[in-house]
Amino acid sequence: MEKVTTEDLLRYYAEGRRNFENVDISDAYLFEANLTKINLSGSNLTRTHLPYANLSQGTLKMADLSAAELGDVQLYQVNLEGACLRTANLRRANLRFANLQGADLSEANLQNADLYGANLKNAIFKRADLSRSNLQNADLTGANLSGANLFRAQQANLTATQTDSSTIYPDGHTGS
Repeated sequence: MEKVTTEDLLRYYAEGRRNFENVDISDAYLFEANLTKINLSGSNLTRTHLPYANLSQGTLKMADLSAAELGDVQLYQVNLEGACLRTANLRRANLRFANLQGADLSEANLQNADLYGANLKNAIFKRADLSRSNLQNADLTGANLSGANLFRAQQANLTATQTDSSTIYPDGHTGS
């Protein structure tokens, strides 16, 4: 996996390059970066700092975003299928119509995130914080919500999801 510096990534992107598959940009500082339609599939973005960045319509399939700082990020229509977002901060993130099928969001912070119309099939949300998130028209079929906090989540259709006794439902109650 090729290591790419923050400066090189931004320079190549500004020159018109969009394909950055299988690169290592871990620990990069990309605050407010505009990287729409970028392809970072299979890339290492662990601990990357991306608050207020725009990666809308990008492709990040199978990317590793563990412990990434993604607060207030724009991920509209982004493809994160099979991505690892364990312990990532996605507070207030725009994930409208995003594809997170099979993604691992265990222990991620998704407070107030907008997941309207998102594909969340078979996603893993173990011990994730989805409180006050917008789940209207999101497809949660097969999603694992064990230990997840869904307190005051909006329009969550929890039929066909996996929950356990520690899952906190939108109305505040716990139980299977």
